[in-house]
Amino acid sequence: MGTVSELCASSFQAFLCPSVAAKAVPSDLTPEECQELENIRRRKQELLADIQLLKDEIAEVTNEIENLGSTEERKNMQRNKQVAMGRKKFNMDPKKGIQFLIENDLLKNTCEDIAQFLYKGEGLNKTAIGDYLGERDEFNIQVLHAFVELHEFTDLNLVQALRQFLWSFRLPGEAQKIDRMMEAFAQRYCQCNPGVFQSTDTCYVLSFAIIMLNTSLHNPNVKDKPTAERFIAMNRGINDGGDLPEELLQNLYESIKNEPFKIPEDDGNDLTHTFFNPDREGWLLKLGGGRVKTWKRRWFILTDNCLYYFEYTTDKEPRGIIPLENLSIREVED
Repeated sequence: MGTVSELCASSFQAFLCPSVAAKAVPSDLTPEECQELENIRRRKQELLADIQLLKDEIAEVTNEIENLGSTEERKNMQRNKQVAMGRKKFNMDPKKGIQFLIENDLLKNTCEDIAQFLYKGEGLNKTAIGDYLGERDEFNIQVLHAFVELHEFTDLNLVQALRQFLWSFRLPGEAQKIDRMMEAFAQRYCQCNPGVFQSTDTCYVLSFAIIMLNTSLHNPNVKDKPTAERFIAMNRGINDGGDLPEELLQNLYESIKNEPFKIPEDDGNDLTHTFFNPDREGWLLKLGGGRVKTWKRRWFILTDNCLYYFEYTTDKEPRGIIPLENLSIREVED
């Protein structure tokens, strides 16, 4: 048993730092040292609490970033689906496809933005591009000129420039459409190559002559193939009444004779490719959209989250398309 003074000292130490007394504090510490140790331990606990708080905050921020990333990813996936849908609509009906993309904020309603979309041509049917560019509406004509402006013809001879231009779409069969397109081409070529021709009319006439020469030389149905001399003679006086250099015409002739214009294929983006391997197909009844609402039997194909419907199974192009994005299905009574 300790002395009275030892008991008093022990009680005083426990009074000063009861928690320390419970943690096996060395007996040789003074009350001041005991208090300092308690302060250190308390500070340690506060730091540990702060560290845990920071960990929790970091975990929360990381979780928010991950959620934001997945939300952006979902938005991008949704946007890509809508773009793919717009391209398919464009390939079926160019004006409706452009309208769909504009309404869904995937394309700006400006001739420059639409021209850029057509110039890139990703997933677009080149015949549909040609049909759209050849339309006589004022806005389509503006798109055509913006589209031609995207081509760079500087330092190219006329055949080289035509090869580039005619590869970016497929020439429509309508003469008036071809006329508008070739006129826009001639203006752009003369702008890129000032001084080559006296006027854009010269370039325009010669461009047509080259296209006709390509057909005459490489179409097997044409038996009477024109010679270089005949080609030169046919183009006399087209340079504002004067003649173009024979060497120029000879070189253009040889270029076409040696290599015909390539007609762009649609690279598997045509509609028959889309319907080649459907998820489901069969006959369904569809309510007509006209003034007289009648049920009509249609052949349906389900593919790429869309329903395409045809009047006959042998039809190559559908009569319409029904996107299945954001739609709900419910049973109805007949």
